[in-house]
Amino acid sequence: MNIGNLTLENNIFLAPMAGVTDLVFRIICKEFGCGLVYSEMVSAKGIFHNNKNTKEMLEVSEKERPAVIQLFGSDPDILAKMAEKTSMYADIIDINMGCPAPKIVKNGEGSALMRNPELIGKIVKSVSSAVSKPITIKIRKGFDDTCINAPYIAEIAEANGASAIAVHGRTREQYYSGEADWDIIKEVKKHVNIPVIGNGDVDSPEKAKALLDYTGCDAVMIGRAAEGNPWIFGRTIHYINTGELLPEPTIKEKLNLAIKHLDMLVKYKGEHIGVREMRRHMGKYIKGIPHSAETRFYINKAETQKEMTAFAEKLLSWQDLAK
Repeated sequence: MNIGNLTLENNIFLAPMAGVTDLVFRIICKEFGCGLVYSEMVSAKGIFHNNKNTKEMLEVSEKERPAVIQLFGSDPDILAKMAEKTSMYADIIDINMGCPAPKIVKNGEGSALMRNPELIGKIVKSVSSAVSKPITIKIRKGFDDTCINAPYIAEIAEANGASAIAVHGRTREQYYSGEADWDIIKEVKKHVNIPVIGNGDVDSPEKAKALLDYTGCDAVMIGRAAEGNPWIFGRTIHYINTGELLPEPTIKEKLNLAIKHLDMLVKYKGEHIGVREMRRHMGKYIKGIPHSAETRFYINKAETQKEMTAFAEKLLSWQDLAK
């Protein structure tokens, strides 16, 4: 499929997730067949003020291309200028209009923009006029049950230069609770001519295909289900193309990849930060494995790469002994 002038290998994408989709995780997902990876959301104001942590979030590796850098903010001029500055790193610039976090919404950013369609139009027009790279947006069903306006927002975005729209089938007030409404994704698809990316409750190859078939959307975005499970991308692509469901990864495959992930993080961010950030990822890799609960307790206390690796290897040895 295409987004603007960019041709993608497939239509199974990694959703942007704060604290998760850093450079290392994106590279891993790309290695497992992901068609398009998204950065964590990056503050346009943070870029403007040369915040060190923000600058690090803009790093993109050739191994992960094509890559999307997702910006958030509410000032059309600042977003345009920072998108122009960021476009040297990214293949696509995405504007976050769906984040439900209170501190983001309080500032009139993220999903708060869903209550201001006119401002969304100004933002998309300003950013798309400033850069030659494709501009996309990520929205929700609406802000709350009294403000369900995704199709209208999609029309505004398309009219002002957006090249694609990702739709999460929940309102801001729902956060991630309840079921995602796929009907709203279907409705958005009817209202625009640019690609629509469906998002919400896709946790298996079967669900991904069901979302594509039901809504007619052009691509699927997988978020939480990819944590500790990047195999979901290759398995989903294979299932859509052949109808064959490949087996889930083995415990050994999961633990070996977890150890590799840890090593990559430590090399990229240093041991102190890498080990601490890996605690979340490690918990996802070992979820559901026998003895994982007690292992997670020790992993969350690990201070060094050697300690964390030893706990993962011990968990692996327990599986071997149980055979």
